[in-house]
Amino acid sequence: MFKKVAFTMYPVLDVGRARKFYEETLGLAVGMAGGQGDMHWVEYDLPGGGCLAITNATDEEPGAGGGTIAFEVEDLDGLMKDLKRQAVTFKSDIIRGPKCRMAVCLDSEGNSILLHQLDRCEAS
Repeated sequence: MFKKVAFTMYPVLDVGRARKFYEETLGLAVGMAGGQGDMHWVEYDLPGGGCLAITNATDEEPGAGGGTIAFEVEDLDGLMKDLKRQAVTFKSDIIRGPKCRMAVCLDSEGNSILLHQLDRCEAS
């Protein structure tokens, strides 16, 4: 019946500012981008699967308590240090899970992004 998650979508107010955050700050590559007039849809396909889409074509407000995307990362400490240097806001310090470590930051629009790293023995 269900095959997989096709994409996670976040509403944005300022598409240019959001694209700069995802493409320059996080280093994601655009998979597809399009729009009509002032309405835009941009997708970021991840190498291991999954897709994040950002759009200003909805009536939703960014950061209004919707879902959170969780990105699997290789080096949580290094990434946090780099993002803090770029003035990215963090909602949490490192949170320890039973088999992982994670931290929550905000994108340029106020949407939550969870950065997740499996413990080394779990990642292999």
